[in-house]
Amino acid sequence: MKFPKAQTLQEIANLIEAEFVGSPDFPVLGMNEIHVVEEGDIVFVDHPKYYDKALESKATIVLINKRVDCPKGKALLISDDPFRDFNKLTLHFKPFESSNTSIAKTAEIGEGTIIQPNVFIGNHVKIGKNCLIHPNVSIYDHCVIGDNVTIHAGTVLGADAFYYKNRPDGFDKLISGGRIVIENNVDIGASCTIDRGVTGDTTIKEGAKLDNQIQIGHDTVIGKKCLIASHTGIAGCTIIEDEVTLWGQVGITSGVTIGKKAVILAQSGVSKSLEGGKTYFGSPAEEARAKMKEMASIRKVPFLLEKFKKNS
Repeated sequence: MKFPKAQTLQEIANLIEAEFVGSPDFPVLGMNEIHVVEEGDIVFVDHPKYYDKALESKATIVLINKRVDCPKGKALLISDDPFRDFNKLTLHFKPFESSNTSIAKTAEIGEGTIIQPNVFIGNHVKIGKNCLIHPNVSIYDHCVIGDNVTIHAGTVLGADAFYYKNRPDGFDKLISGGRIVIENNVDIGASCTIDRGVTGDTTIKEGAKLDNQIQIGHDTVIGKKCLIASHTGIAGCTIIEDEVTLWGQVGITSGVTIGKKAVILAQSGVSKSLEGGKTYFGSPAEEARAKMKEMASIRKVPFLLEKFKKNS
């Protein structure tokens, strides 16, 4: 998430009442999670296990809960609770805007686009040309939708990320300030739910086709010309490369990459990154042919045991 205008380290420190290490006029351009940070961004870290990863990332400002040696060319914001202060910054630069109309005045809708009854379109949404939005679709603030996109009834675009910190008094939510970007010629089925990024974008690339009742988590990227069948659940920060096929009831854990033109068969569970150009099956998902042979061998076990008993 980029700020509307560049800030200084001193200005950010004042907003969250934090100490800082670095020049007061050190430029701060935005804020992002570790997997999408760029130069000029703030990243937060609150566990020693991830200090090095944050300090060595592309981020040039690190919001951290301990005073450490500051790498050259970077700045630190010292906070007793980086998670809390990251939320403060999100709420300051991307505050919630209420809407009392079905289509917000700031929404932009392209020529030839059809909006069916009972659709909600939030603030600063951009919808391209010749789209068809069916009844009871909800499109939250800041979503960007390209040309020739079809969205079927009951789908929700832009709900918050499922991202919480476990505290002694309960779960503390990480505030979502990101977007959803739907590129051209995408079809989205009925009753799908696609969560916006925490600070970046959840992206569905050109030509992808989604069946009904699919869940896509925050900051995930779905590549071009992917086919995703119903009841598939994809966790946050996942990368699905181009022309991947996911059949029904596939479940994918967070932070993995599915390579180009991979096929994952129905009811498979993906717990690690998978190479492209292959077909996978099972939970955990493995190459389908090897998995089928393994299952066939397991079915022989009772027969082999019985044979062993007779011969012993």
